[in-house]
Amino acid sequence: MSTVDRLSVFKTYKLYVGGKFPRSESGRVYEVTDSKGKWLANAPQSSRKDARDAVVAARKAFGGWSGATAYNRGQILYRIAEMLEGRKDQFVREVADAEGLSKSKASVVVDAAIDRWVWYAGWTDKIAQVVGGANPVAGPYFNLSSPEPTGVVTVLAPQESSFLGLISVVAPVIATGNTAVVIASEKSPLPALSLGEVLATSDLPGGVVNVLSGRTAEIAAPLAAHQDVNAIDLAGADDVLAKELEIAAADNLKRVLRPQPVDYNETPGTDRLTAFLETKTVWHPTGSLGAGGSSY
Repeated sequence: MSTVDRLSVFKTYKLYVGGKFPRSESGRVYEVTDSKGKWLANAPQSSRKDARDAVVAARKAFGGWSGATAYNRGQILYRIAEMLEGRKDQFVREVADAEGLSKSKASVVVDAAIDRWVWYAGWTDKIAQVVGGANPVAGPYFNLSSPEPTGVVTVLAPQESSFLGLISVVAPVIATGNTAVVIASEKSPLPALSLGEVLATSDLPGGVVNVLSGRTAEIAAPLAAHQDVNAIDLAGADDVLAKELEIAAADNLKRVLRPQPVDYNETPGTDRLTAFLETKTVWHPTGSLGAGGSSY
């Protein structure tokens, strides 16, 4: 039996919005190349309309995701880590191409990214104990503070760290009950678009994470000004773009996390977990018993 050469089946990368895989409504794509300039794929070039659609999906998903128990969110995030582990070879290849790494070094990066996801999964039902609690007050009252998610968060993924950096900024946003609109690295979007495929085959509800690719400045501008976006992480913006987006974000008082030097290989603290949390404080009378003023 003779062996016949077969044609390669090239992958068509798509956006991930609302649990589905649309092409950009504009019909545009742009070429993605590796570190040596070799063509890898055509990625969708998102438009303002795609950005607005992603916000609608994220808002629709927010109620169910933020209302889920922290333990359940942790289970779902751990399931995503399982799926990432199963597709490790694919991500190693994509990271190696994106960042100009050898396969062995790319494997180390992917292992670290998966471990990072598991690390954040473990924080879902613990962060409330760190940043919340009972407050001592004068008077017969219980005074309790508890963290709550901010809402819909736009995340500009790091430009150079195509996978480990991506995981490091996306996982803490959803671990604490927010939903996310993620703008993938403009130069190296393929790992982020493949992450969307993993999320779709996990237990994560559609709309909790939405992944857009294209020109970072073009997509980020309408999202920074969007009245239904509650916060924005500028990790993937340069200083000039960050300033422009921060000014636009002030219109509806968005929370803004400005870009800062970060070594994504270092163990993260809880800063990104708490960056997009609000604190709700509740007062409740303890109830006095008898004329002596004793209470329970």
